Amino acid sequence: MFNIVRKEIDWDGRKLVLETGRMARQANGAVLATLGETAVLCAVTAERAPRPGLDFFPLTVHYQEKTYAAGRIPGGFFKREARPSEKETLTSRLIDRPIRPLFAPGFKCETQVLATVLSHDMENDPDILAMIAASAALTISGVPFMGPIGGARVGEIDGNLVLNPTLEQMEVSTLDLVVAGTQEGVLMVESEAQELSEERMLEAVMFGHRGFQPVIDLIIDLAEAAAKEAWPEPQKPDGEEAMRSKLEGLVGDDLKSAYAIVAKQDRQSAVGEAKDKAIAAIVAEEGDEGLAKNVLKDLEKDIVRGAILDTKLRIDGRDTATVRPIVAEVGVLPRSHGSALFTRGETQGLIVCTLGTGSDEQILDRLEGETRERFMLHYNFPPFSVGETGRIGPPGRREIGHGKLAWRALRPMLPKHEDFPYTIRCVSEILESNGSSSMATVCGGSLAMMDAGVPLKKPVAGIAMGLIKEGDRFAVLSDILGDEDHLGDMDFKVAGTADGITSLQMDIKITSITEEIMQVALAQAKDGRKHILGEMDKGLGQARAEVSSNAPRITTMTVPKEKIREVIGSGGKVIREIVEVSGAKVDIEDDGTIKIASVDSSAADKARQMIEAIVAEPEAGRIYEGKVVKVLDFGAFVNFLGPRDGLVHISELRPERVRSVTDIVNEGDIVKVKCLGFDDRGKVRLSMKNIDQETGEEIVIEEAED
Repeated sequence: MFNIVRKEIDWDGRKLVLETGRMARQANGAVLATLGETAVLCAVTAERAPRPGLDFFPLTVHYQEKTYAAGRIPGGFFKREARPSEKETLTSRLIDRPIRPLFAPGFKCETQVLATVLSHDMENDPDILAMIAASAALTISGVPFMGPIGGARVGEIDGNLVLNPTLEQMEVSTLDLVVAGTQEGVLMVESEAQELSEERMLEAVMFGHRGFQPVIDLIIDLAEAAAKEAWPEPQKPDGEEAMRSKLEGLVGDDLKSAYAIVAKQDRQSAVGEAKDKAIAAIVAEEGDEGLAKNVLKDLEKDIVRGAILDTKLRIDGRDTATVRPIVAEVGVLPRSHGSALFTRGETQGLIVCTLGTGSDEQILDRLEGETRERFMLHYNFPPFSVGETGRIGPPGRREIGHGKLAWRALRPMLPKHEDFPYTIRCVSEILESNGSSSMATVCGGSLAMMDAGVPLKKPVAGIAMGLIKEGDRFAVLSDILGDEDHLGDMDFKVAGTADGITSLQMDIKITSITEEIMQVALAQAKDGRKHILGEMDKGLGQARAEVSSNAPRITTMTVPKEKIREVIGSGGKVIREIVEVSGAKVDIEDDGTIKIASVDSSAADKARQMIEAIVAEPEAGRIYEGKVVKVLDFGAFVNFLGPRDGLVHISELRPERVRSVTDIVNEGDIVKVKCLGFDDRGKVRLSMKNIDQETGEEIVIEEAED
């Protein structure tokens, strides 16, 4: 019934197993990948023929985590997995990026890659395993995939590079780097680091590349035993060469002239006119309009790439290393806690920073359990930023991915939580876009946080690099334009401080790139990053000395753990009263740390006094002010220290004999009392005798001489 093929290796001390033939047998290719007790099933399906008129490759990658994999039940009302989490979306992109360039040119059949986490051992992160399973499933499926690829995570612990560190090891790692590629070279890099040098980052990338070579060999071994019959590779359409010759004659010069225009909108308008002219001519001759459009794309690409390689000058007239003009402004919004408007050429981001308290932290429900995040960065890309109309709705994969990249770049420079106890949220509104809005978000995010008074360790800047490669000739481009990204071979984003890299993301659109090209790109990016930091310094060079006057001031105090219950009160009654009376916001942590936040310092002082009164212990001999809460025949109970009551016995109301308690006090009276100590049951004994009720001072009675 089953034709199971199973291959395994010892991968750096852990057993990696690839199995096919037992699960999901109706998919074109399905592989169960297991590392430790973490298991991911990836199934690949593809249509046999493309939909008519389709001019792009419809590949979709879905990574999904099932909570049963970790022995958990989903939260929420419906108790089932709903929309993808941020982790699922980011991992889907992580898998998509290295496999997409490896499909045969011209392949346009709809293809779906679905990776499902079936088991999670809380030790091995399933994202790398999902990438390996996807590569294996594609390799055995028969679709024209020029893989396989391998992938690995690289950490750095105590100065040593570690291949595929466990989740526990990642908590102390100064590097989180994911690298994927083929036997020949690297295709994708995603990383967060603590100011790594360019040399060390490149060393880590190549360490990861060497580390996943056994995985590629394992996939090839599996494919030799279980691969399905290969699909025929797509053929070039008949008449493509003749169509290219005709289009070059029609609009070749027009396209060259259009791509010499510096302004983006004017350039796009001229390119559009040239294309319309060409298509109209082809349609008039009853030619193949679809073929003409595809050939026009290749013609555009060759014109732009050839000009850069031949002249070393780019679309907007810059050389390969020059960064576009930069304007960095801060404090552009009067009521926000921090804001920055970062403009680089025709790319512009408005980044706004808001400071909050512990209750504003984001609660993340993950397979590993519930965690909290105090730093959030949200990226928005409205269609007007590129002069178009378009969809308005929840953030898509691109927005989530760009926001996470900027988050990774900035997070290593945040102050420690104990030094700056704020929750931080940055929102990036991209107002104009012509290349690398994610790196504009990094630069603007750094400025906005410093404007809000967040004491970043160092300012952070980012730059996007591009690549044009034809044969042995190549050119690395600094600060790429949108057209250069679209028509180029690499999108290489580097963010960091003047002293090192905090984040690196690389996507290759060709089969792979060499270590030499990466070395050139990193060195050129370093020069560009330092230039951008210099321009940012003109706007704001370091964090403001104090947080914005519009932001809450946070006061931190600590109470004994056993007192937390008293501060909260039954059903939260006491803490609600503190908040209502003082007007401050109060967060209580399990270790007894209390954070009081308020824009008004007097409100914070009031809340602190109320809490101190609750947790303070009565001191014998000290005089307090209290309120009479109950009157009995033998005395009065006075609430004098937070929720604490004490008894003033009738004999302690006055020096002289008192006939009735109500002759001296009644419920609701505010009185001054002295703590006498505690009785045998631990109850507080109070006295009003010899206490001046006006001043609260003790009256000294001098004894008469004999």
